[in-house]
Amino acid sequence: MASRNYRDHYQVRSVGESFRTQIIATKLADRSPIRTIANQTFMHMRHENVWFVAVTKQNANAALVFQFMTKCITIFCLYFDGLNEDIVRENHVTILELLDEVLDYGYPQVTDTDILKMYITSGNQKATSILKAKEGQNLTDKLTGMVSWRKDGIKHRKNEVFIDVLEDVHVLIAQNGNVLQRNVSGRVMMKSFLSGMPECKFGLNDSKMLSNEPAKGARYNISLEDVTFHQCVRLGKYETSKQKDISFIPPDGEFELMRYRTTDNVKPPFVIMYNESHSRGRGRRGDDTGSPQGDSYVTQLGKTRMEMSFKVKAEFSSRLFGNKVVIKIPCPKNTANCKVSVGAGRAKYEPEHGAIIWNIRRFPGGTEVPCSAEVQLISSTSEAKQWAKPPISMEFQVPMHAASGLHVRFLKVNETKLQYQAVKWVRYVTKAGQYECRI
Repeated sequence: MASRNYRDHYQVRSVGESFRTQIIATKLADRSPIRTIANQTFMHMRHENVWFVAVTKQNANAALVFQFMTKCITIFCLYFDGLNEDIVRENHVTILELLDEVLDYGYPQVTDTDILKMYITSGNQKATSILKAKEGQNLTDKLTGMVSWRKDGIKHRKNEVFIDVLEDVHVLIAQNGNVLQRNVSGRVMMKSFLSGMPECKFGLNDSKMLSNEPAKGARYNISLEDVTFHQCVRLGKYETSKQKDISFIPPDGEFELMRYRTTDNVKPPFVIMYNESHSRGRGRRGDDTGSPQGDSYVTQLGKTRMEMSFKVKAEFSSRLFGNKVVIKIPCPKNTANCKVSVGAGRAKYEPEHGAIIWNIRRFPGGTEVPCSAEVQLISSTSEAKQWAKPPISMEFQVPMHAASGLHVRFLKVNETKLQYQAVKWVRYVTKAGQYECRI
């Protein structure tokens, strides 16, 4: 057990024994991540076979504690190329050193891995100087300085910035094609290869940033919610600036500049609809009771046979293509065989998934692709009648497309000493999150 006591009123051995006997042994750890025993609150999480436990007698911020423990797991995994019981045993001293640096009297202090690696080494590495930096610069400057995430003297032969707007779109579509729920969770990732200490300004077509002024080059403004920034963003300037531009000095390499969520003006890239032409072609046959099923994706043709029919339409521009499109069409458990006909790609019934898996490598924008399937059922109809009809689900990627309508207005890079012109690249990628259509 590797542990540190940051308050005088705790005894580490008794606390560890209480957690082992009263929480782990009684299997209470699987029920709730927070447990209070004898005026002591245990907040815990598990990574492989290692438990992380924080103990307090005060009214602590639980979200902050779990975020800190998650960060500690990331630090240990980066330091030791993984984390399990054997790694903890072999690197016990280094783990204690890291705990001494990331916490000060129980308060989180330094959790940046790049900074920690400057003065804490692991394995057989020899202790090195912090940065071999300029004269008069020491460890305290790096830990308490305004730009602790970036070293001085960085030089690149070619100064470039890569911006990736990555969005996961979550959609629930009703049987009639109406969109019931839709939202987008996105990230703005940056790869910065800039020399010196550059000042960057970043602008989006967010209505809060634009002060009701239209965004240049954007069709409309959007409203972002739950926005979180990297520590390099100067929140003071962001709040006081009239234009709400994001100002920051970027770390070197790849980092996540911001996260956001939006529910306004979200346009689903794909829509699954009932195939009316197929219904007319088969004469709107009904089930064994004679009732028509012309407005349904699934039509019962008898006790041992059913049909599925729908079409998928790409709602984005015809200049774009959807890649790696996978459509999962659920089938009853008593399915014996399927005959599938699709307008593009390949579709096959896979019993291990209990569904028809339809793969389309390249889906052009603005097009419709039909799918029809005849499902042969086992003679026993008890399971077929109780079939819950789970939704059709989709996976896809649409490069150069943002489902939220987010648009990067500008990125300005200013380095007063070196005075160079940086090359900027912007890419948009929309992926499927929880993308489902009820049948």
